[in-house]
Amino acid sequence: MRVGIIDVGSNTVRLLVATCAGNRLVPVLEHRAFLGLGEEVENYGWISDVKLREAACCVRDQAAEARAHGAHHVEVVVTAPGRQSANASELVSALAAAARTSVRVLGPEEEGRLSYFGVLAGLDEVPESIAVCDLGGGSTELVVGTPAAPAWERSIDLGAVRLTHRLDLADPPGKEILPAAREEVHRMVEGLTPPLAKAGYVTGGTARALRKVAGRKLGRKQLERAEALLCKRSSAEIAKRFEIDPRRARTLLAGCLILAEVQERLAIPLEVAKTGLREGAALEVLAELVAA
Repeated sequence: MRVGIIDVGSNTVRLLVATCAGNRLVPVLEHRAFLGLGEEVENYGWISDVKLREAACCVRDQAAEARAHGAHHVEVVVTAPGRQSANASELVSALAAAARTSVRVLGPEEEGRLSYFGVLAGLDEVPESIAVCDLGGGSTELVVGTPAAPAWERSIDLGAVRLTHRLDLADPPGKEILPAAREEVHRMVEGLTPPLAKAGYVTGGTARALRKVAGRKLGRKQLERAEALLCKRSSAEIAKRFEIDPRRARTLLAGCLILAEVQERLAIPLEVAKTGLREGAALEVLAELVAA
């Protein structure tokens, strides 16, 4: 049995078609489209009619692609744009009509939980305690727990896209912006005291792009080196040098600064995970279909 998960986020719309082989999730098809909903939400508070139509068209195409690849069930999940936009209900209605399926707006705890189990599903060996950070464009979720279940969950209402446009970062940003940027991140993360974990992972498109710049293990020194580089190079230069989409490169410094604050509070390096939210959602849907 195959399922299709369409993940509508602040930066991208991503499709995963997957099935299960034993206890392992097996991807059949993955596809990504940049949309930039989070930029409009941060700048205006809502999503324009033009972007609503773009989102609907993108989701329509991905739903058709999922069904063409044998998906028995297609589900659309919406993360931060569905929580933060003043016209989120219009977005949900447009996506539901386009995809001809249900649309689920994930609350922050649900988003964190799905990312948590999605990351665990991609690990060969799962530590006895684990921290998972889902670094998004509009928000950042942090979950600490065991292989059995999360024990501590928090959401930060700040992501790489929101921070980039909130501070109106130049391109290249320049090191002069760092104090103000760090202060804003610190303000949003203040009071966050996660329990200690033996291993830490970070998931999301920004994290995967940072892996190309700084390596798979992101500790304090690696993130500081990445910050220094991202401050002085334009998004076009970063995109060309590390083979990153220019739109992702534009928000990479902001993501690096958010992750540095989270990493400091966890006090362990964060490894970039191969899997995350979509895999967690696919496992949940497959389990529900089997049980039905």
